[in-house]
Amino acid sequence: MDQKDEQLQHFRKQNTGPDKQMQEESGMKVSNDQKTLRAGKRGPLMMQDFHFYKKQTHFNRERIPEKVVHARGFGAYGDFELYESMKDYTVAKFLQKPGTKTPVFVRFSNFIGNKGSKDTAVDIRGFAVKFYTEEGNYDSLALQFPVFILADAMKFMDVTHAAKPDPMTHTPQATVAHDRFWDYVVNNPESAHMVMWLMSMRGRPRSWRMMEGYPINTFRFVNEAGKSTFFRMVWKPKLGVHSLLLDEANLIGGVDPDFHRNDLIEAISSGAFPEYELGVQLINEEDEFKFDFDLLDDTKLWPEEVVPVKIIGKLTLNRLMDNFFAEAEQSAFNPANLVPGIEFSNDPVLQGRSFAYRDTELYRQHSANYEDLPVNRPLKEATNNLRDSYMKYHIETDHVHYHNNSLAQNTPAETPPEEGGYENYPEKVEGHVTREHPSDSFQDYFSQARMFWNSLSLPERQDLVESFSYHIGGVKDKTIRQKNVDMFANVDVEMASLIADNVGVEAPKTTNVENDESYPSLSQLNSPHSAMTQKVGVLIGNGFNGEEVQSTLESFKQNGVLFELIGEKLGTVTCSERNELEVDKAFLNVHPVLYDAIYVVGGTAGNQMMFDQHIADFIKMQYMHMKPIGVAAGGEQYLLNTEENNMDGVVVAGENQDFTDKFIEAIAQKRFWDRT
Repeated sequence: MDQKDEQLQHFRKQNTGPDKQMQEESGMKVSNDQKTLRAGKRGPLMMQDFHFYKKQTHFNRERIPEKVVHARGFGAYGDFELYESMKDYTVAKFLQKPGTKTPVFVRFSNFIGNKGSKDTAVDIRGFAVKFYTEEGNYDSLALQFPVFILADAMKFMDVTHAAKPDPMTHTPQATVAHDRFWDYVVNNPESAHMVMWLMSMRGRPRSWRMMEGYPINTFRFVNEAGKSTFFRMVWKPKLGVHSLLLDEANLIGGVDPDFHRNDLIEAISSGAFPEYELGVQLINEEDEFKFDFDLLDDTKLWPEEVVPVKIIGKLTLNRLMDNFFAEAEQSAFNPANLVPGIEFSNDPVLQGRSFAYRDTELYRQHSANYEDLPVNRPLKEATNNLRDSYMKYHIETDHVHYHNNSLAQNTPAETPPEEGGYENYPEKVEGHVTREHPSDSFQDYFSQARMFWNSLSLPERQDLVESFSYHIGGVKDKTIRQKNVDMFANVDVEMASLIADNVGVEAPKTTNVENDESYPSLSQLNSPHSAMTQKVGVLIGNGFNGEEVQSTLESFKQNGVLFELIGEKLGTVTCSERNELEVDKAFLNVHPVLYDAIYVVGGTAGNQMMFDQHIADFIKMQYMHMKPIGVAAGGEQYLLNTEENNMDGVVVAGENQDFTDKFIEAIAQKRFWDRT
């Protein structure tokens, strides 16, 4: 139990138990909670039924307004452990001593859809981390992309309005496959770079556990000597960065809309705790203008090969929430929640975010006291002269609540910077009042977008063209489709021409910008690959080879592979040696798209024809999605070998002495892009 968990223990309440009796909020015991008070057995409801009134009016107010963006979210607790001291760069205490552990709360979220939309939408995802440090809460708000869709906070409202459903019909939900978003894109070309990332595989993570997180903004570290260093952060998942195919994401959204949160719940519950390493990119203040990108421009990334990533610590998520509403829904993050040693830069988006986040929570939660809620509360008691507002929790007993004062010895007192008080970096500021961009490079919209395209592997490029075609293909206005094709020709003419052919418009007549740069770090195919926590569906009936199956399942366990036995119906299946295995899911309750790989055992069933058809359906979809397929001895009958199928990634036990090892290797590889 860490410090935050100990603090939350004081707020946990259990309403059920052997000695628990129902009481109203006033403390009055309730004798009947099932029937309303009526004037006669067949008479009308009586207004004096105060218990019904209290119960119903509380229920009517159970929900608070959902967030305008990032409404669909889920959270977990954990800790951040520092690997390497950052003392040379910052005075932030949680970054001083290697081995220091800081409690955290993390909220993952989707940008576009409402609370009831699907997890697997092609979308911008939030990765917000609240560090409960000894100096106060530090909030780091990240996305799964290193770049943003706009370069100035003035456009927050516009891009959100453009992405959201039609204000007349309120459709479509949780997608940008509509006219308004793509009309925004062509009229705001600084969006081109992030849209490339959104349309790539990165817009469809396999899991939150396999998704990077980039706070996108440029901050400053400030050390004890007052020296400033620009920095950006990145969370790197230990399992690597992996994605769903477009078809998979669409199917899963219907089959299991809660796919990502179920995945996180299963991982933490089984002890396969999600882990991410924290990296920082550092640029000395004197090198601010050394690069061909502006440090203050959030539509530009800092390539890792140009500005190396320094790994300084690890985040581990190891505890689920006790109550979704009290913790995930009421959690509030604010980039202006800083600690000494971390400071803003003049990043135009960051400057606007510093205002926007607090203001939206003041509206959502109807109170200036939202930071006093248990999930938002800092480890140390906040003492200040702020008072009142809705639902004030504490009963302040002070006669004095202003500064400066003599009656209370001028307390609560200020803390000098040398004793830990926050001090703003004394940056020199001068110039004329203006609405101009900080530099001309802000208007270079396509060079880095092309750099991203250059860095992708062939499968990633093909996937990106398919995703572009799917989303732009949802645009009804042909002129908007044409304008988008023409605009993205600035990134790559061949890419834009393929999209044009798919969406029924003319090929572009322009050419792409000149930029031959490419970086291996931008292709997720270069990410770590592991079989750990990949989920395998074991398709099994009666009469299986017990020794072989048990050996394979044991290998799964040893390699951290999750698996579920899928059969004709729930209950048990019996092997040739009369040993039994418990079936986890029936074919009726699952879908092939929910599994990263399948192990085809086969066997006998009550309705053999239906059983065999289910297995055939699983194999067909897994093969189409280029996923690994393991086939037990005797299961070859389910494979339909043809001259057109090269069977790449299909591992058959009858042909391999080391079947389990080969199958584990295939599971780790995840996709077989050369499959035909």
